[in-house]
Amino acid sequence: MKVAGRCGEGSEGMVRVARGPRSAAMPHLVRGMHRVLLALTACGVVAFAGPARADELTGTLKKIHDDGVVVLGVREASIPFSYFDGKRTVGYSQAIAMQIVDEIRKTLGMTQLRVHEITVTSSNRTPMLLNNQIDLECGSTTHTVERENVAAFSDSFFQYAVRMITRKNSGITDFRDLAGKPVVTTAGTSDERLLRSLNTEKQLNMRIMSARDHQEAFSAMKDGRAVAFVMDEPIVYGFKATDPHPDDFIVTGTPLGYEVYACMFRKGDESFRALVNRVIVRSQTSGDAERLYRQWFTQPIPPRGINVNFPLSEQNRALFAHPNDHALD
Repeated sequence: MKVAGRCGEGSEGMVRVARGPRSAAMPHLVRGMHRVLLALTACGVVAFAGPARADELTGTLKKIHDDGVVVLGVREASIPFSYFDGKRTVGYSQAIAMQIVDEIRKTLGMTQLRVHEITVTSSNRTPMLLNNQIDLECGSTTHTVERENVAAFSDSFFQYAVRMITRKNSGITDFRDLAGKPVVTTAGTSDERLLRSLNTEKQLNMRIMSARDHQEAFSAMKDGRAVAFVMDEPIVYGFKATDPHPDDFIVTGTPLGYEVYACMFRKGDESFRALVNRVIVRSQTSGDAERLYRQWFTQPIPPRGINVNFPLSEQNRALFAHPNDHALD
């Protein structure tokens, strides 16, 4: 059951209430008042819902409070999600991460909370999280069932297909055309797993290269060391849009699968999970997520004012209407 209501002056809040056994003896009025109380508590209207006391903190929030800093894992070239524009880290996912930082500040009552960014790759992001080198990563990390064994994931903030980018004159239109050819993807990604599975199942004999990061993978395709770069559809559209000669490339191929991005944090930290999801649900159900989407996918973005031209899909529209943390694999 979901209880939603207006909070404060113009803001909105939502609390998810676990459904328990119904009691026939419980008066309808009491049940209604209970729901209202829960909703007001989530919104911060009830008097005791103020900044958390230091001695009540646990997990990531306690670490952040004690250190006086929140450490974000950021990407260097996951355009337009999390990337360095020459001055700072920007992007759709980075904007979500900074909304979460603002919520941490309010929850802890620490207006001067510092933010430290550490650049991560697809290969090292999880070890750095588990080793407490970063507290939160909101970039282009796929939520998979397998990864739930080692890390926790927020409600999803983006759904996409896995496809490939290749040169327009390559003659490649689908994955069967990659048989016997050199193909590149990024090491440590779910795309690498999907590509290797396809290679084995269809006996395509592809020569698969695993690049350190997305930029290196795109460069390998562009330089001719690989005929195609297999990756998340919005990522390859980002590289196509930012290349000096975007018309030289096409994004093609029947999707290998559909996946979702989410923020990643340490397992077993329910208070931090609740905070992160509170931010994401509020953004998606208020219309702010759609505004962010338009800003980063359908309008000019820094540093060169390119437009990714990747309109909001029906899948993402449905995700925003019904926030959830379901992996799609």
